Amino acid sequence: MFRHEIIILTFEHVSKIYKGQKRAVDDLNFQIEKGEFIVLIGPSGCGKTTTMKMINRLIEPTEGTIFLNGENIMHMDPVKLRRQIGYVIQQIGLFPHMTIEQNISLVPRLLKWSSDKQKERAKELLSLVDMTPDYLNRYPNELSGGQQQRIGVLRALAADQPLILMDEPFGALDPITRDSLQTEFKKLQRKLKKTIVFVTHDMDEAIKLADRIVIMKDGRVVQFDTPDEILRNPANEFVEEMCRSLGSP
Repeated sequence: MFRHEIIILTFEHVSKIYKGQKRAVDDLNFQIEKGEFIVLIGPSGCGKTTTMKMINRLIEPTEGTIFLNGENIMHMDPVKLRRQIGYVIQQIGLFPHMTIEQNISLVPRLLKWSSDKQKERAKELLSLVDMTPDYLNRYPNELSGGQQQRIGVLRALAADQPLILMDEPFGALDPITRDSLQTEFKKLQRKLKKTIVFVTHDMDEAIKLADRIVIMKDGRVVQFDTPDEILRNPANEFVEEMCRSLGSP
């Protein structure tokens, strides 16, 4: 089983309750280790995106505590917290009026890195995804969807944050581009040793990418284990059904 000695993220009895509604997330208790690729998966409304967004306080927990490197995130300045954490969404969110270099360097610029350091970091990251330095001066509308998604991922890596949150980042891509990017990103994650928390509704994607998978239903964790263990020993019929969906169009 995948293990490192250092715990980067801890959920202790974490719940999110919206006024007049049931618990969107209910009593989560788990730990994520440095360098792990963790995938949150489950049906729409199960609480997976809410869980991820509580990590960088885009949504704040109602009950319980989340610790990042041993520190309660509610004791941290939310802006400083978010600058420590990379974030990639399905819509990418590249700024159309900015060059690729400016898009990649967004957080380093906020952290007041020198211009030379920003440019060198952008070049270094482009080389990791086999894109040449001439892309630095291009604009997002000059790139394909797959290339834009690569830039969105690189922007999250630019300031060298140890933790990256990814909300269905490849969901809008065609199947061939998506498969290629999944393979590319898994290699990149292993090389850079980043901790990834990745939301998807696609079990094939979860099995392909994850070191461990958090399967959620109705705001609760149903099973948290390695892909092999989930396939061999599903916790209940719900997990069995998810496993049976593998390879379905």
